[in-house]
Amino acid sequence: MVTPVIRTVDLRSDTVTKPTESMRSAMANAEVDDDVLGNDPTAVLLEREVAEIAGKEAAMFVPSGTMGNLISVLVHCDERGSEVILGDDSHIHIYENGGVSSLGGVHPRTVKNEEDGTMEISSIEAAVRSPKGDLHYPVTKLICLENTQANCGGRCLPIEYIDKVGELAKKHGLKLHIDGARIFNASVALGVPVRRIVQAADSVSICLSKGIGAPVGSVIVGSKSFITKARWLRKTLGGGMRQIGVLCAAALVALRENVAKLEDDHKNAKILAEGLNRIERLKVNVAAVETNIIYVDLPKDPKFGAEDACKSLEVLGVLVIPQTTFRIRIVLHHQISDSDLDYVLSCFEKLFSSVAEEKA
Repeated sequence: MVTPVIRTVDLRSDTVTKPTESMRSAMANAEVDDDVLGNDPTAVLLEREVAEIAGKEAAMFVPSGTMGNLISVLVHCDERGSEVILGDDSHIHIYENGGVSSLGGVHPRTVKNEEDGTMEISSIEAAVRSPKGDLHYPVTKLICLENTQANCGGRCLPIEYIDKVGELAKKHGLKLHIDGARIFNASVALGVPVRRIVQAADSVSICLSKGIGAPVGSVIVGSKSFITKARWLRKTLGGGMRQIGVLCAAALVALRENVAKLEDDHKNAKILAEGLNRIERLKVNVAAVETNIIYVDLPKDPKFGAEDACKSLEVLGVLVIPQTTFRIRIVLHHQISDSDLDYVLSCFEKLFSSVAEEKA
């Protein structure tokens, strides 16, 4: 007999949120014009606001964080065969379809991401390749960081670390780009304004549809000359979307209403992590849960891995995704309630107690 689903709790990502009523109202009433012609007033307002938050001269709306990162890399690595240094577990390297290589002819040179999301400063410097060096090598133009670092559990890169990477970039005549998909999470967790976190960066891609829950879009920020070049590339990549004010209106609501909710997401993630860690056979590094991402390690049982667990939890209405063969990823967001947390814990307890019984 199949257990009826009492409710659905979607913890696959913070990208699964639904637009709030205030977002829908703002979208319906948005003042719009053709953004490709530079005339959409709501887009202009959003871009101005995000540029101010980030402490940069200018900004540009893009449909996705992947496009934002791609454009940023291509602006900085403006000669085919240039090289970018980035983490071996970074989003740009793992999850963005190899776009910097296939579309930009940019060579990725990876440095190991440590458990806290950083790359060793000495390792970054050792990876830099100069135009005055061996002609067999590509020339390094750019360093990329990610904050928060998703694959390391949503860890926050410390300001002092980012500053040191920025100093290293300047020393070698390089640019620094930050993939700030969850930069607001980092800001709230660190208790530091976004502009201070990204002060050393030449460009930043800021996602609006992750932590703060807008339905679509990211904004990239940088100097006026950087954004001028970025607009040309956005058009080339098909990102000129005309009356984007409809989308930007929802993003403005997200900026003004949802950033403050991130602290609750982080608290809920810690509560859930502690609860899961108390369940026999599960292991969570609670101390590593700094923001809204949790990794749950399962026993290395070849007959019941992460995919099996996710399918079993889905039957109970809990949606999560496998990260590796024996690891599950959980992401909190502002539409998860206290009772949702209780329900998720009860489902994990039920599942893993039944698995234990079957093996007994």
